[in-house]
Amino acid sequence: MKAFFDDRQWAHDPKSFMANGAFLPNPEQPRRIEILHAAAEAAGCKFAPPEDAGLGPIAAIHTAEYLTFLRNIYKRWQRIEGAGPEVIPGIHPANRTDGYPKSAVGQAGWHQADTACPIAAGTWEAAYWSAQSAVAGADFIAEGARAAYVLSRPPGHHAFADLAGGFCFLNNAAIAAERLRAAGLRPAIVDVDVHHGNGTQGIFYRRGDVLTVSIHADPARFYPFFWGHAQERGEGDGVGANLNLPLPRGTDDAAFLKALDTALERADSFGSDVIVVALGLDASIDDPFQGFAVTQDGFARIGTAFAQIGLPVLFVQEGGYISDTLGANLTQVLEGFGAA
Repeated sequence: MKAFFDDRQWAHDPKSFMANGAFLPNPEQPRRIEILHAAAEAAGCKFAPPEDAGLGPIAAIHTAEYLTFLRNIYKRWQRIEGAGPEVIPGIHPANRTDGYPKSAVGQAGWHQADTACPIAAGTWEAAYWSAQSAVAGADFIAEGARAAYVLSRPPGHHAFADLAGGFCFLNNAAIAAERLRAAGLRPAIVDVDVHHGNGTQGIFYRRGDVLTVSIHADPARFYPFFWGHAQERGEGDGVGANLNLPLPRGTDDAAFLKALDTALERADSFGSDVIVVALGLDASIDDPFQGFAVTQDGFARIGTAFAQIGLPVLFVQEGGYISDTLGANLTQVLEGFGAA
């Protein structure tokens, strides 16, 4: 399987994030690249760097206002007397219809949903090339390839059109799906991360040309809390083009795979001719977030399930944090796909 990654994705090196009122070490560490890259190679992947497709494919998903913010906010933040080393918001608008501020502090609150998406010196460069890797993977699939893996890091599925969140800045899976749609395909995004893909849902919620499906821990008591409930079906032209499959904490292989069957049945009913997999590995029983209890065998069966639908598949990396089995879980998914 061909894989895509750019060395400039190492540049994002967040030191902390705030959770439950405490500053903690950020789990979205560059070392994830080392582990995931080796694991993909162990599954037979051959990596290539992406070409630079420019800002157009990114701006097809994200607003110009937001992209201006991401490109400039770190430098602006350094000019604030006494500011911390990373851009972390301390105030948020009550509604997206509230006034848009000129202040760097105010814009951080507008464009960062939470305290888990700190912006540092290399964040924009890394996010840009993470997105370019996803574009390259989409183009490879559009040219007729059966499958590809994109080591998108930083991840993307919590990023809305104008809002970062949950370690995510640019929505790589959404950018890839839009690129495939523009090439004449009918994509479905199937998100298997333990957290709901709220940014992806928000981007396509009023559109009927891209299906979004997310299997995740019930957000009633799990991040991202405010999105991902079963009744969220889409609005306007998007009614019926969004499917959420929230599952209880501790869900095991059998229950997860049953939900995946439902997700793939919906993709078939949608008439999808290509699948973008938002490949979170944090459903693992060993993941630090402890949401689900999917085993290595379960991950192999997830890969096999995607292969058996007989459609081109683009795997775009989302979460999955450092544990003894992080790399093995990715290898299992990709080998499970290749063996089917």
